[in-house]
Amino acid sequence: MAIAMTLQNYLREQRVPFEVLMHNHTRSSLKTAEAAHISTERLAKAVMLEDDKGYLMAVVPASYRVNLGELRQQLGRNVGLATEAELTEIFRDCELGAIPPVGHAYGVETVYDDALMQMSDIYFEAGDHEELIHVTCQEFMRLMGVARHGRFCQLN
Repeated sequence: MAIAMTLQNYLREQRVPFEVLMHNHTRSSLKTAEAAHISTERLAKAVMLEDDKGYLMAVVPASYRVNLGELRQQLGRNVGLATEAELTEIFRDCELGAIPPVGHAYGVETVYDDALMQMSDIYFEAGDHEELIHVTCQEFMRLMGVARHGRFCQLN
């Protein structure tokens, strides 16, 4: 599989310069960072959540996990983890477990953790388990647009 078409089209529409980094097939973000020889802090991952208002994508560094209690408090929403199986309709051009952390490309509300703003550049899933997208932090923040952000993640 190649870069997800929805993501590729969105990156082009937003005029975001990017590089594609190939790596051995992996099944977790921590293994992906290892295979790609990058720091887990520079690999942004999508954690899909849901509540009665719909889906929400939380974007955090791969070495962190979402503190649901903190995020619920900040958003005033009772979000919980969504199951991968129910996300196949939204992310049709992505493999399970390789959702790009660019919710706006898929029409999904997005929040991101401020820890990502500390990085000079960021990598993220391209929609499969063998490619990463590499952008500058500035370009990644542009992709996040008006998404809410704050501190809601903690080290694994």
